[in-house]
Amino acid sequence: MSMYPSLEDMTVDKMARAQVTNSHPVAAPAMAASAPAGAVVTEITYPALYPSLGDMGLAVPEHMVQDHMRAVAQYAPQGQAVAVPVQASSGTALSTMVAPITGSREVGVMRSEIKQGIREVVLCKNTKGKCGLAVKSISKGVFVAFVYKDSPAAMAGLRFGDQILQINGETMAGYSTDKATKVLAKAAPERIAIAVRDRPFERTITMQKDSGNHIGFVYRKGKIEKIVKDSSAARNGILVDHYLVEVNGQNVVGLSDNDMEKIFIAAPRTTTITFMPAFVYEHMVKSMGSLKKYMDHSIPEV
Repeated sequence: MSMYPSLEDMTVDKMARAQVTNSHPVAAPAMAASAPAGAVVTEITYPALYPSLGDMGLAVPEHMVQDHMRAVAQYAPQGQAVAVPVQASSGTALSTMVAPITGSREVGVMRSEIKQGIREVVLCKNTKGKCGLAVKSISKGVFVAFVYKDSPAAMAGLRFGDQILQINGETMAGYSTDKATKVLAKAAPERIAIAVRDRPFERTITMQKDSGNHIGFVYRKGKIEKIVKDSSAARNGILVDHYLVEVNGQNVVGLSDNDMEKIFIAAPRTTTITFMPAFVYEHMVKSMGSLKKYMDHSIPEV
């Protein structure tokens, strides 16, 4: 079963496979070494998928569609419909997906990926005895609620919403916010080993901008309030009553709506957002106040 980064990727792939299957292109025979001089091999061209893609409000360059159709034909020379795997590094979000629009090396998708499993993060404290991290207890778990910009926690790669499972081997299950904070405060400054599970309350959705550079949802103070009918946001399952947490992997918690808008405008056609249910987000940032403006908003490396 094929998987796709966005519904638009699935649509283009299915349409390409259907047209390759239905058109039954006949490839020109290979030229023999003794072929008559002046013999010409005509390149196969495939019919465009418009106006169907235009009706979707998606400005996809025709060459991109034609290239994908040739790839489909290569994998199914007898007109058989097959999935075309992308060529991405193993372990990435795109490594097992068919992505004719998104592409196999879309950095926003890779930066936003919520990996399964557990990783260890090792950090230290700064000269003030701080690691730049605030935590919050939710549902008997301990989560990263704040990462100070340019802090040891930020440089170690901790992100808003990460679940902290252990600190220096001490399991955090059932710990209150105060108790977990005290464990961090008492930890030796030279080395703090933290076992982390990537952002379990969050999920990512990849969308495609339309010809007007829009994705298709309305937000206020970071909270998604409305979804535009027939937009990429609507097609890909964006939900209201959720807060924006990241755009293409860049944390936007604490940013003004105007600053978020600038990030969306500058974002490429394929844009991935990470969002969190409102009731979890509001509990996590409760009492944070003006501290949010000091949140780490750096762009993760991939």
